Amino acid sequence: MAQTERKQATGTDDSLLRAAQVRKVYRGSAGEITAVDGISLDVSSGEVVGLLGPNGAGKTTLIKCCLGIVSPTDGEIIVNGADPFDSPRAAYRSVAAMLEGARNVYWRLTVRENLRFFAGLQGRRPTKVDGQCDRVLRRVGLTEKADEVARNLSRGMKQKLSLACVLIRDTPLLFLDEPTLGLDVEAKEDLKDEITRLADEEHRGLVVCSHDMDTIRDVCDRVVIVNDGRVVTRNKMDALLDAFQTSAYRLEFAETGDVRSGLDSFRTEWHGERLDVTVPDNKALYNLMEQLRACDAVVDSIETVQPDLGEIFLEITDETGQTAGRQCERDIFDGDADYTAGVKS
Repeated sequence: MAQTERKQATGTDDSLLRAAQVRKVYRGSAGEITAVDGISLDVSSGEVVGLLGPNGAGKTTLIKCCLGIVSPTDGEIIVNGADPFDSPRAAYRSVAAMLEGARNVYWRLTVRENLRFFAGLQGRRPTKVDGQCDRVLRRVGLTEKADEVARNLSRGMKQKLSLACVLIRDTPLLFLDEPTLGLDVEAKEDLKDEITRLADEEHRGLVVCSHDMDTIRDVCDRVVIVNDGRVVTRNKMDALLDAFQTSAYRLEFAETGDVRSGLDSFRTEWHGERLDVTVPDNKALYNLMEQLRACDAVVDSIETVQPDLGEIFLEITDETGQTAGRQCERDIFDGDADYTAGVKS
């Protein structure tokens, strides 16, 4: 996995984001709603951090606080040495984002015109960046669509264009909120490679929010899981997976015999002739094999099953605490079109 190979950035000089004890409270006629409740988040150069949580957990609000779009009630946020509220111009030069549910590109512009516009936000003359535009278009697979109007693109192509508009700004810190939405399998693999390249070769720091657990597992160095506005766990990816390691096995049968009715004492899940079974210890595994022999089952193969990040996520969050306040948060901020690629329009 990428996270086991990547050199970890250390030291305060490499810090691109420091969010400390951030809180966001919405006040209205119905009372107070706490969307973010004391979350801290740090990102260094060359590091990919996964930000996970169920819908309404406060992830998007936290990101918008870090971008300077939403003012936090309490806490401190520093983006590459700049406070996004006290020194917004300095902060905006260091960060770009693609936000889920937001219109991250201008639909009436062509693909290339969008890239020129966002490059211009960094103070570069749009007509002088065509070489970089061509390189970014090749990286995201949009070269043949360079002169296509954005609104005519497929959903997957629009997602690629959103990523391209983030990359063209060449900022050290990137926020990618659900970047795999609308992408096919091949495009997802290309995106993983690009995220890894950005961290390893360009030493950018990335925060990736996604419900695509395969992507999170494959590209992230660390994972921060939030629920109901609070951090419920944070750890390096390998350490998180190891912490939830179980004695789980996958068995393929040449003959199942009477095994389906003989394993009631084990936690099992059948997939045709394949059995996934979890045992508490080695003694229970021995008892399992004895039971299989007693049932005249013939095991063709057996392998250890690695912990699944999606199952770990569900176990940690328990998918509870989804309140009406979370719906209020979504109602307020879904569809924001006033902020594009992390920069005020």
